[in-house]
Amino acid sequence: MANPSRLSEMIPDTFIDWIIIDEIQRIPELLNEVHRLIERKKYKFIMTGSSARKLRRSGQNLLGGRALTYFMYPLTALELGADFNVKECMRFGSLPSIFSEENRENYLSSYVQTYLQQEVIQEGISRNIGAFARFLETASFSQGSILNISEVSRDAAVNRKVVEDYFVALEDLLLGVRLPVFSKRAKRRLIAHNKFYFFDVGVYRAIRSMGPLDQPEEIGGIALESLFFQNLRAINDYLQRKYKLFYYRTESGIEVDFIAYGKNGLHAFEIKSKRNISSSDLYNLNIFKKDYPLAKCYMIYGGTFRQHIGEIEIIPFGEALFSLPQLIP
Repeated sequence: MANPSRLSEMIPDTFIDWIIIDEIQRIPELLNEVHRLIERKKYKFIMTGSSARKLRRSGQNLLGGRALTYFMYPLTALELGADFNVKECMRFGSLPSIFSEENRENYLSSYVQTYLQQEVIQEGISRNIGAFARFLETASFSQGSILNISEVSRDAAVNRKVVEDYFVALEDLLLGVRLPVFSKRAKRRLIAHNKFYFFDVGVYRAIRSMGPLDQPEEIGGIALESLFFQNLRAINDYLQRKYKLFYYRTESGIEVDFIAYGKNGLHAFEIKSKRNISSSDLYNLNIFKKDYPLAKCYMIYGGTFRQHIGEIEIIPFGEALFSLPQLIP
């Protein structure tokens, strides 16, 4: 921090391949030195970090034209292969560390209580850890739901402007994402609010408190939807499909969970945990298909065999995750 130019002194003369700097956001000033070494010595760097917040807000050199940006996600079903288990991933998520932990619940609790709070302090997001903790728990009730900032503010007893800043911070820390509504050439009146998801279903479950009035089926449905979304995001990025992701919701309540829209097509996904699908379950997808005839529509469900009803393809959940490269070509 005192003298970033000393970075060059740490690189041996016999250097051949890559220089890796982890948590680059801790010392943003290093980026100027990295830029200098790229220009003068043609060094190649891999820089990782859990937040771009400080880099962007401090006006640091972001290596425009000299860097490629990649995002890393929790492990996908395709990466886990034979080790993928729907029920386990719905409960504990798929952070890499979770698969080597004996007590997964304790690990996730520690992750939320320790890591997230440390990040909040180090990033200067809030000095009031209690308020941020209340916000996190309240925000977990918005998982997979239409986000109402005012309601979260009221329930968490935190100022509305502060709550908005907290949501922005979660996105900057790569811990959450807001999903916008799909409005391309809309034929119906749509709502304007985003939906919100924590980046990993296990982290969401660790933050989300359970009480006697909570229905396990409701939590399970949201967890299944969240698990599909985190796989969809990862495959879309890793395979550079370049789809923009949305959800669809009209003012009259017609909703489709996920929309992938890009130059290679329009794809709609509805997620249901039930094991048997009837024609009534396909109502929302059929409405969407009517408005967007070119869309390919999929019902992802908890059953065991693949089928078609009308123009909608019905795919078992696990099979759908492994087939995502084909579903979003």
